Amino acid sequence: MITNKPIYITDANCVTPLGFDIETNWKALVNGQSGIQFQEKYGNLSSIYASIIDTEKLNESFLKVTNENSFTKLEKMLILALHPVVSKNKISEKSVLILSTTKGNISALENQEAPIEDAQLSTLAKKINTFFGFKTEPIVVSNACVSGVLAVSVAKRMIQFGAYDNAFVIAGDEISEFVLSGFNSFQAMSNLPCTPYDAERNGVTLGEASAAVFITTEKPTNNAIAIIGDGAVNDANHISGPSRTGDGLYKSIESAFKEANIGKDKLDYISAHGTATLYNDEMEAIAFSRSNIDNVAINSLKGYFGHTLGASGLLEIVIGLQSIYHNELLASKGFSNSGVSKPIDVLKENRKQEITYFLKTASGFGGCNTAILFEKIN
Repeated sequence: MITNKPIYITDANCVTPLGFDIETNWKALVNGQSGIQFQEKYGNLSSIYASIIDTEKLNESFLKVTNENSFTKLEKMLILALHPVVSKNKISEKSVLILSTTKGNISALENQEAPIEDAQLSTLAKKINTFFGFKTEPIVVSNACVSGVLAVSVAKRMIQFGAYDNAFVIAGDEISEFVLSGFNSFQAMSNLPCTPYDAERNGVTLGEASAAVFITTEKPTNNAIAIIGDGAVNDANHISGPSRTGDGLYKSIESAFKEANIGKDKLDYISAHGTATLYNDEMEAIAFSRSNIDNVAINSLKGYFGHTLGASGLLEIVIGLQSIYHNELLASKGFSNSGVSKPIDVLKENRKQEITYFLKTASGFGGCNTAILFEKIN
């Protein structure tokens, strides 16, 4: 039975090169700091920019949670992101863990003696599930770069259908030579830190991060953020190239607004995908224009974190929630002059602004697109 009961995000956290908790990350972002750094050497690649979590610092922080040493870097990232969320919210018999990732433990394939199962996404999900003691089987959402946003949509719908009482959604991806080489083969990587929507942009910068949120029907006493509408449409344009007309993203946005049943004039902020590739940014500008929301304040967080693949959408939702709580929009780092054909209101500097309605969008390989609308409830 489908219920129309409101669905809320009531808790969130993230682990990035800028910090291992949400407060540290927000402070760094407000100050304009970026986790993107020059990497003189990474595997067989040299002279690249990437946003990489310091392994020694990660290990030090992980010891505060457990001294078990059987976890990979990505698993430690995911556990660190989720641990404070689980500490504040009890796991019940009908709680579910939803994992969003594109590559998971892809680095396990480098060890030829390790069983192939170590690299499977289901193995990763079950390991995190067991660590925290969930009573239900975990769910994996792996749909290219919309995975993190889509996982929130899946959680919302699962709860509305009555399958679960609440959901702990986690997302994470790590930098690997496999991923770097793949994007490099597309000639899609920037030779400098990425600059989404800018006229001088020339490609994506990759990063690694993890994020976690708690989704429930229980309304919090303060800072209530409701998930009021979502849409996910695949335009099947190309295996790697986005639609030139923005069809999939446009239809995803329209679907989210239809479910939310609000006027587009009420929208205060768009957290866009903004990879800084020529075609992605152009496609998004076209879709926003077609949806008549091109006058709304917009940013991409890729200039701070790089593109964190399956983690990006959830990470950017977590930061978007902070913008709502603090009534402050962040500059789209690296943006100076527009390089897209449609006029969009890209933030050049931080802006104090009351935010009630917030749209998060994502697009990815294979033509996948997702959009979610959030509302601050007083």
